Amino acid sequence: MSLPALRPPDYLLIGHVTRDLLPAGERLGGTVTYAGLTAAAWGLTVGAVTSCAAGQDLGTLSGLRLFRLPAAHTTTFENLYQGTLREQILHHVAERLTSAAVPLEWRTARIVHLAPVADEVDFSLISRFPHSFVGVTPQGWMRAWDKAGRVRRREPEPQLLAALGAASACVFSVDDVQGDERVIALLVERCAITAVTENAHGARVYWNGHVRNFPAPRVEVRDPTGAGDVFAASFFARLAETHDPWEAARAATLLASASVAHEGLAGIPSREDVARSRPVVERP
Repeated sequence: MSLPALRPPDYLLIGHVTRDLLPAGERLGGTVTYAGLTAAAWGLTVGAVTSCAAGQDLGTLSGLRLFRLPAAHTTTFENLYQGTLREQILHHVAERLTSAAVPLEWRTARIVHLAPVADEVDFSLISRFPHSFVGVTPQGWMRAWDKAGRVRRREPEPQLLAALGAASACVFSVDDVQGDERVIALLVERCAITAVTENAHGARVYWNGHVRNFPAPRVEVRDPTGAGDVFAASFFARLAETHDPWEAARAATLLASASVAHEGLAGIPSREDVARSRPVVERP
């Protein structure tokens, strides 16, 4: 790959794309997929450092610049539903992503989004981009699984909590911590700006010792998959643009809420959706 092709993207994602096995079939998933396409809708050039099987179809991400580490298998989640309850089974995990995986020319990306889904990203990367806005979605660092692959929540490690101090912002869901307010408080304490998404209730954002709630518009939910990733990418993009967490949360809540009214990747916002999410400035 030539050096011009490796010039830093505006928005760099680091994490695994996934094969998501659903009752209706298989589709490409993972934060890299949903957040990457969302960041592109914000008009940003998007790059991703990921790992997956050589034969994995990534055509959906053809508009993104991908740096792929080969792996025997793509990270694969099976999602089993019983009513509104979901059980996840992790069948395969691709190669671990460390600083060595990131092209040197990409290490000055304006926005870096660390997006682990199965503890595959070395969290020391949080401090490896001193000149970038570093957004973190730590869900994959708070997952564990048994020998059968059944995924469960785990406590955030002390080393992770310490590393979060170098992040610009953090986004996670109440579901990622099973609603444990003690864990939420631990994460909020470590990161300067933290957004906690609350499904149909919207999100709450912590900043400078204050917390604000951002209610979600009421929509008919068809598929909540990826809504948290749409929120995170929109929040990071708007926050890096305005330096205003409240404004970033307003826009991100609007776009994430709209996404659940569609199936799968059809919920990714368009550039027109992003344009409509920006407030109208009245001219004198």
